[in-house]
Amino acid sequence: MANIEEKVETLVKPIIEGLGYELYDVEYAKEGKNYFLRIFIDKQEGIDLNDCEKVNDAINSKLDEEDYIKEQYFLEVSSPRN
Repeated sequence: MANIEEKVETLVKPIIEGLGYELYDVEYAKEGKNYFLRIFIDKQEGIDLNDCEKVNDAINSKLDEEDYIKEQYFLEVSSPRN
């Protein structure tokens, strides 16, 4: 059975690629009391805040609809680059 990260990747990858980005990684982690779902995206020119917001808006409702994660979590979309 696929874990949460694999399920989320399968769900969001076509959406992210349809927007012109590459899905770099998916990470689901508990830190302290909080859970975080981190989606790392990339493109040749690099990623800025507008790109992260665009992807967040595109995948947020789909994630809620599929409801793979039962716990309350924070969704973070960012670049894998520092």
